[in-house]
Amino acid sequence: MWAEGKVRIIDIATDLGVSTATVSNVIHGKTKKISPQTVKRVQEALERRGYIPNMAATLLAQNDSRIIGVVVNNHAKYEGRLLMDPFVAGAVNYLSDAIEENGWFMMVKKANSIMEAAKFASMWNMDGMVLLGFCEDDYQLLRDSIRIPFVVYDGSQENGSRFCNTCIDNRDGGRQMGAHFRELGHKRVLYLADNREGVDLHRYEGLCDGLGFAADYWEIPMESTERQAFYGTQMAQLRKFTAVFAASDAYAVEVMGLLQRAGVRIPEDMSVGGFDDGEVCRQVFPAMTSVRQDLQRRADTAIGLLKKMKETPDFSRNVLLPVSLVIRESTGRLCD
Repeated sequence: MWAEGKVRIIDIATDLGVSTATVSNVIHGKTKKISPQTVKRVQEALERRGYIPNMAATLLAQNDSRIIGVVVNNHAKYEGRLLMDPFVAGAVNYLSDAIEENGWFMMVKKANSIMEAAKFASMWNMDGMVLLGFCEDDYQLLRDSIRIPFVVYDGSQENGSRFCNTCIDNRDGGRQMGAHFRELGHKRVLYLADNREGVDLHRYEGLCDGLGFAADYWEIPMESTERQAFYGTQMAQLRKFTAVFAASDAYAVEVMGLLQRAGVRIPEDMSVGGFDDGEVCRQVFPAMTSVRQDLQRRADTAIGLLKKMKETPDFSRNVLLPVSLVIRESTGRLCD
């Protein structure tokens, strides 16, 4: 009968009459110099004794960590709640599935600068990384600092940048929302975003394409208290619009609630649409129209690109993924 408690390598070695080095090598997959019979005996004993290896030591010994780092820009706009953001949480959730399905382990880090990602990768001997929320210059700086492959969400690198990018068709998403508003007869349309560059700008440009005219563009404060104060001073102007498209579901839900508290009926008096189509769109009332991006497909694509980069170090590619408009009750024709 085996003694209770944690099983040690020396216990297995003593029982089988082999060296601790032999047992350790079997655990770590270094079996070229060990006979198949001995490998089988050790493996059976490990299973029988319920031995649970120290995975960190095992992986490091193999010089193959099997770790994929997911690094997210801890931008001030998240106000300390980065991993609670619906888009970030959804992205990390699907990345976790895709990483595990490919036999890797996921480690998540909130980073205030891109160079924290370089240190993170070095400390854990990572096989690769996925990065979210940084700017184009950041990604190139990281590429020049580390050797491991990485994939970014929403970068826009040129060929030869030595990393891969998964991007959704932000402009077409905006176009679909604009075309929807146009079909509903809206002539006074407002766009809300916290900056005027990158994906937010592309969504606005698409909105104008779909509308056939230029919508108003309000650059709203990133900090929630300042944003509430801003809306308070702009409520009279806000009510002059008949439709609002926000650059994210979070901003759309926020402004919809503010309008409802001010007595504005959604969608009878004003239509509201968002971007991402997170769970919150089905939880609010009325349920919110949004541009949907397939986060599972995006995660699967990102991990597929990482695998190709490991096989071919010089491989780099931009992948543009489609989006689709999901129409719900928060958008409609104006009531007389």
